Amino acid sequence: MKLIVAEKPSVARDIARVLKCSRKEGWFESEAYRVTWALGHLVTLKEPDEIDERFKKWRREDLPILPDEIGTKVIPKTRSQYAIVKKLMLDRQTESLVCATDAGREGELIFRLIYEHAGCAKPVERLWISSLTDAAIREGFDALVPSAHYDGLYRSALCRAQADWLVGMNASRAFTLQYNALLSVGRVQTPTLAILVEREKEIREFVPVDFYVLTADFGDYQGRWFDEHAPDERTAHRIMDKARAQAIRKQVSGQPARVTRAQTQPKRELPPQLFDLTSLQREANRALGFTADKTLKTAQALYEGRKALTYPRTDSRHLPRDMVGRVYKAMETLPAAYAPYVSGLPRKNGKLPFSTRVYDDAKVTDHHAIIPTGQQVDPDKFTPDEKALYDLVVRRFLAAFYPAFEYEQTTVITHCAGHAFRSAGRVVTAQGWKAVTGEPPRAKGKAEEDESQASLPPLKEGDERRVEKATLKQDKTKPPAPHTDASLLQRMERPGIKTEDEELMEALREAGLGTPATRAAIIERLIQVGYAARRGKVIYATPKGEKLIEVVPEEIASPVMTGKWEQALDEIARQQRDPQRFMDGIRKLTVFLVESAFTKPKAVTFDREVRSSRGRVRPVANIKVLEGLACPLCGQQVQESDRAFGCSAWKDGCAFTLWKNALLRVKGPLLNEAIVRLLLTDGQARGSSGTVTLSGGQMSFTPKGADGPALSLPIAYVKKDKPAPVRKTGGKAGSKPKP
Repeated sequence: MKLIVAEKPSVARDIARVLKCSRKEGWFESEAYRVTWALGHLVTLKEPDEIDERFKKWRREDLPILPDEIGTKVIPKTRSQYAIVKKLMLDRQTESLVCATDAGREGELIFRLIYEHAGCAKPVERLWISSLTDAAIREGFDALVPSAHYDGLYRSALCRAQADWLVGMNASRAFTLQYNALLSVGRVQTPTLAILVEREKEIREFVPVDFYVLTADFGDYQGRWFDEHAPDERTAHRIMDKARAQAIRKQVSGQPARVTRAQTQPKRELPPQLFDLTSLQREANRALGFTADKTLKTAQALYEGRKALTYPRTDSRHLPRDMVGRVYKAMETLPAAYAPYVSGLPRKNGKLPFSTRVYDDAKVTDHHAIIPTGQQVDPDKFTPDEKALYDLVVRRFLAAFYPAFEYEQTTVITHCAGHAFRSAGRVVTAQGWKAVTGEPPRAKGKAEEDESQASLPPLKEGDERRVEKATLKQDKTKPPAPHTDASLLQRMERPGIKTEDEELMEALREAGLGTPATRAAIIERLIQVGYAARRGKVIYATPKGEKLIEVVPEEIASPVMTGKWEQALDEIARQQRDPQRFMDGIRKLTVFLVESAFTKPKAVTFDREVRSSRGRVRPVANIKVLEGLACPLCGQQVQESDRAFGCSAWKDGCAFTLWKNALLRVKGPLLNEAIVRLLLTDGQARGSSGTVTLSGGQMSFTPKGADGPALSLPIAYVKKDKPAPVRKTGGKAGSKPKP
């Protein structure tokens, strides 16, 4: 009898159905098979105090903790299921086992830890499938391979787990003891945080510069002034000096102009490649507003529960060549709503064109790209999130087989009074794959930087016009955009993107921070421990996160360094690197981190914190008095807490309070000290998103380019997102707002 160990009960149920097994208490059974599951992982690495009792108390003299061997233990919460799995493994009727946990690094580790902890020595085969349809499960059982085929993957997974244990546990204890604050330091989470901190500093230190854009109206078309000798074409249209801009405008106004170049070139955009998990998470964040974690959970539900998508935790964007038949099957069984797109696919002799952008065995890793399965599904029975994500995957799947999007790009250069003006136009000649996906919305701020895409009249070199009107527009250079899930995932996928070392960048091309399956959890972990926070789609580093990066050495904060470690783990999986060599390097790093915490401390103080019932960390109210800033209601000093600005005389009845997030619901700024100082001294604060005004007892926000304010709030007592009744100062005020 074979014992099959799946990772989740739902997967075990699917396998049991195919193998015609009946339900027992904790497993399924037939004459030839038993199927059980490892929900909750069942076995994990021991905690330090389970190795040695003295490690229960955090003391610097015990660090670094470097045991010769990190043993394993049964997880108490799932002890009963472990007992069932162990009993089945060691049962005399069990002749061999099948590892059917998730087909990846972590799934391999889950099974092997249980197998070894149970003391089992029976032969094992591996089930490796990319979808949970009945047909895929049957094919997988027809192609079982000896477990030894995946020994490299197991060693890589074990090295990853032990490295995270050594680095995370030792560094977290060392920096927590040194700075008297609960500080979580991790091999992957800390460099990910460093990416957020780097962007936060870039935005904060950015100094906007005014520039001017001059547009000439030639009657039947327009052109934008540009410097023909500028080194960067993207900024060639900017005139940095106002006097010069006004002078050029005066020189060209009403003057004759002549077309000196009119060029039309055919252009084509190839269809996008199929999704891997990271590219799906990025696109779902951009198009649907999903977080990386939400995308992963939704894709997993479509894979496990709906049988609608193939295995989502993949880092490949290609399909193996032998999947051509399954691709046709998937297209034939798509819901009726996609029939027009399937019928519109270009075919030759009934077959789709074969492209290495889709089929490439060399670029398929453990799993192929995410595509719809060949099982018929009804999207109307999906949740709204599942339906939206399924639609995204199906359209990308179909678009990959469509021809290129083609258009004619026209560029016209017009000279007037010694100055050049550029006009651009585009005429679509073939929709190609965009007939399936549609045109993606233009990114915010992109329109100002792009050349105009308006249609142009027929023009040729030598055509003459006159500048009927010259318009001058003032603008400002913009800081880098804050990170979103999409942009942060991109940096995690390519941590070497900012290095100037070409050789190193090439080495890191296949390395990343974490794996596609773990990146979403890393982002959520940063938020949970208080190092990062979300504001709409934006993810930003908190003051605590910035302070942590300030105190830890670059060796643990460098995305490039961690990317190299991830590359080493991949080489271990392919049996191209010695695991012991990797772990020796991790032990040396652990010693270095502990020494850095205690021998090279920084003059940084962390705020006291409390942990919520949900495990999230937030600072204890830390009151800061803003010197020289008077309350507009009573004249006392204004102070700042972690959530609001208010009057220091609040205990005496003054109700002045400005909550920091009061303007967020209308896409205004998060109030900070700089904004509040401007409001209380000048009555106005201008920024990239718009203008905040304080006048007549009202705080209002006017978005950039809008005619009037989007929100007007009484300043005496602005609570969170909405105004509350204004209280009078003095006397009994009931429960007073504490800033």
